[in-house]
Amino acid sequence: MIKADLHVHTQCSADSYMTYDQLIKACQDKGINCVAVADHGTTRGARELQRIAPFKVIICEEVLTPYGEIMGMFLHADIPNKISVDDAIRLIREQGGLVSIPHPFDRVRPSAFRNTAMLESVAERADIIEVFNARSLFPGIEKKARDLALRHKNKISAGSDAHSPLEIGYAYVEMPDFNTTEEFLNSLSIAKLYGKKSSPLIHLISTTARFRKHHKLE
Repeated sequence: MIKADLHVHTQCSADSYMTYDQLIKACQDKGINCVAVADHGTTRGARELQRIAPFKVIICEEVLTPYGEIMGMFLHADIPNKISVDDAIRLIREQGGLVSIPHPFDRVRPSAFRNTAMLESVAERADIIEVFNARSLFPGIEKKARDLALRHKNKISAGSDAHSPLEIGYAYVEMPDFNTTEEFLNSLSIAKLYGKKSSPLIHLISTTARFRKHHKLE
């Protein structure tokens, strides 16, 4: 069995300064031996971490659409940001990837799917629903996400959504090892999900990183 944190970020996200070395050490310290790196709008960090990490790395990307973010999993190249839902799903599928919906129903972050009709439409075409995200603060979100997955027969996942080393492993799944996307889905279907909520103050890390990076570029 492996312990997989299925939603983390690196320094390649606009709202994270977490280096590859920091991420690797945090995983080793906490017994996490698989991560899904889902930086915003790029797979560069995931590809680099996969090259150097001593454990399994799934190359992912959070792709921004007008309605919210869609996570492509098992990618090998970038998908552009700010594209339509249909284009995001099509481009993920063209790479042989899996479609996941991260942090649905989160009322705080604008990147979460909240439009009910569109969320149902995407769930109908998705493979996975993230039902526990350590950064989603409000109660009741997990049950709504599980109900959504149940209605559409999606696999369910959990991730810390870590933007800093401290957060690694706050949420993870314990599952059989895998080598292909099909094996991954089969393993996920019998996985056990574990998680605890991050402190609300943890959002200051990503807010500060986004502000500093934005103003550095100007």
